[in-house]
Amino acid sequence: MPSWSEFATAEPELATAIRALLQQYGPGMAYLATVREDGGPRVHPVSPVITNDGLYCFLVDSAKRRDLERDGRYALHSYPPEESDDEAYLTGVAHPVTDPAVIAHLADALHASPAVDWRLFELTVDTAMLRRHGPAGALPLAMSLRFPPITLTWHAPAPSDGASPPSVSLAVPLRGRKGASASEPTGGGLPGRHPSDEGGVGAVARLAM
Repeated sequence: MPSWSEFATAEPELATAIRALLQQYGPGMAYLATVREDGGPRVHPVSPVITNDGLYCFLVDSAKRRDLERDGRYALHSYPPEESDDEAYLTGVAHPVTDPAVIAHLADALHASPAVDWRLFELTVDTAMLRRHGPAGALPLAMSLRFPPITLTWHAPAPSDGASPPSVSLAVPLRGRKGASASEPTGGGLPGRHPSDEGGVGAVARLAM
């Protein structure tokens, strides 16, 4: 499964926008969803760490850490911004970091106390999603046809088919007016993409309406 750096290389604009939401208050802030032993979901606030090499999280001895040690599947959702309802979402698998150099470097950079029982995890990226809600916000009944919400989603290639490139899907509702075109600018931060455009490392953009 791709690392954050591999995802960012494939889709730099999307990665930059997601990183901005995760770090909008300075340090990384997000909600981490893990799988409990009984199969149910568990959600906790965490402080993800994004570097040029990967996406990491320091976890003290806790229920969420034990969840990831047993089942590494996770979902990460950004905190809501103060000025909009935009959101970022990642899924993947978390792995304990075993490289002493990486652990020492991040522990020193983040001032992680050796007196605390923490463990460093790297979060790989299977799916990355960015949703821009526009001026109307996330309320469905308030959605404006002039400023429709836009969702951009990246999917990692299937492990069994290394020849298949990652895919990027852009979903935006129809404008509801004569002459509206899927290739028109969509606003919302990241530009819309025409189905014939190519992005990233051979990534394919497609409109889902």
